[in-house]
Amino acid sequence: MAITPVSATSSSAQSAYGLDFQSLLRIILTQLTYQDPLKPVDNFQFVSQLAQFSQLQQSQTLNDQVTSLLAAQSANQSVSMLGRTVDFSTETSALSGVVQSVSFATGQPEVTVKTSSGQLIANISIAAITQVR
Repeated sequence: MAITPVSATSSSAQSAYGLDFQSLLRIILTQLTYQDPLKPVDNFQFVSQLAQFSQLQQSQTLNDQVTSLLAAQSANQSVSMLGRTVDFSTETSALSGVVQSVSFATGQPEVTVKTSSGQLIANISIAAITQVR
């Protein structure tokens, strides 16, 4: 019985148990290899397990795609703030200023704002922005 390799969509394509789809296929193959010939796995049970593994892989792929979509949406939203006046909160006060740049260095969008007094405030999280004008 030849098995063709299954390529993972990404290294983050793992279930909550830390197994990727290829690992789950290896478990099934091992189960078939070492099953008792006098008590083989019921066909219905075997097909049910395959369907569950397939559903798990599809769910993980969908989760990865939704995560990518949310990251793209967040990036698009932050870039659209360039040149716009925003109100934002810091640990000590509420300020206002014009968005000068957007950075993705930490993996999350952060903006740099120039206040009316000319002060540049960097690394402001999008979550800290309360209003865009």
